[in-house]
Amino acid sequence: MLFALLVVVIGLMPSIVSVFVLRRADAQAQARLQRVLESLATRGLSRLSLPDEQHYVEELGYIIGDQSCLFNARSPYVRCAVNPSGPCEDCRHYQNRTGAIVSSLRSEQ
Repeated sequence: MLFALLVVVIGLMPSIVSVFVLRRADAQAQARLQRVLESLATRGLSRLSLPDEQHYVEELGYIIGDQSCLFNARSPYVRCAVNPSGPCEDCRHYQNRTGAIVSSLRSEQ
């Protein structure tokens, strides 16, 4: 009888230890999250600065980068599909949008 009880206790020991470890980790995560929320409340969120080259385009909204480039992402966050971090000036991937459209029309004929 004592042997059976010992086997059951040893068998349940890993799950009991696991529950205690998980509860402790959860409590630490909750405490860390609470500290972050309190620090944000006291400090406040800093405003994100808009890039100097950001401008408004009808039907697209705010975009950054050279809008005449074929690879412009037309996004307020990413300049270019090829060179996302920029800058647009002197980019070796620059292709004029109208020139690219005209050349593609010529190749179709």
